[in-house]
Amino acid sequence: MKVALDIMGGDYAPLEILKGAYLASQEFKDLELMLVGKSSLIKEYLEKENPKFKFSLIEASENIEMADSPALSVRRKKDSSIVKGVELIKNKEADAFVSCGNTGALVCASTLYLGLIEGIERPGIGLVLPTLKGSSLMIDVGANIDSKPLHLFQYALMAEVYSQKVLNKPDPSLGLLNIGEEETKGPEFLRETSSLLKKNFSNFLGNIEPKDIFMGICDCIISDGLAGNIALKVSEGFAEAVAKFLISEVKKDFLGRLGLGLLKRSLRRFYQMIDYAEYGGAPLLGVNGVVIIGHGRSSAKAVKNAIRVALKELEVNINEEIKVRIKN
Repeated sequence: MKVALDIMGGDYAPLEILKGAYLASQEFKDLELMLVGKSSLIKEYLEKENPKFKFSLIEASENIEMADSPALSVRRKKDSSIVKGVELIKNKEADAFVSCGNTGALVCASTLYLGLIEGIERPGIGLVLPTLKGSSLMIDVGANIDSKPLHLFQYALMAEVYSQKVLNKPDPSLGLLNIGEEETKGPEFLRETSSLLKKNFSNFLGNIEPKDIFMGICDCIISDGLAGNIALKVSEGFAEAVAKFLISEVKKDFLGRLGLGLLKRSLRRFYQMIDYAEYGGAPLLGVNGVVIIGHGRSSAKAVKNAIRVALKELEVNINEEIKVRIKN
């Protein structure tokens, strides 16, 4: 399976991206890596780190920065690593593309060059989140901030298929992210969405509140992109703050430091459970191709796991499964 990897995108590019590529090449034996970016950066890494792994190189002289306008940069920077990577899928030279770069540009380029699956009007970014009962898939977390009920209904279809085929949940339950559990809560478009999901999904549980995202109440959390993105970023910031608060407090006295030493193994397991690097990248669902969006702060481990997600989607042929579900 051929996976193209953007080595230019991300806060720690290109070093961590290339380290992740090496880890993936060692772990996934059926993987053919295509590194997209400036060849000089790759050669510098190879000379410095001296890793031995196979890959092909796709030269891309430009880079879309995080602060760049997504639509403008996609049109003007045709030789950027994001545009070149998406084109590899379009031209059937690669089976999937992974990037930790500008999310808006990646969504824009994927939609423009690959098009959407028939029956899908807007792509959605899905994200696997840890919960008290395992994991849940949340969609959308930022691709479409002006959602309509039909878009959310289509997200629900794709989330159901993804949970079944990729997350191995035969009969996933669905919940709609809202400001309250009651059907009368929220703006009109969410009330319309709730009615639409209730009519078409026997496993729709109704509205769930943001405080319940990590409780494991449902397997799929359906959200408009604005609310989903805010919920995600608040959660990330809160988790980091809690960890810092905890370490700061326990280090204030001898007993706290002693307790910290005794709890190290448990804390390590806890961190592993909430670490985004464990879950890899977020699938961009709805486009005609496998595109994985990595976290902007992705480490080598996160990059490797983003590639793992891409391989899993290819293995189960996720887009064909979505097409079948839409027709039915």
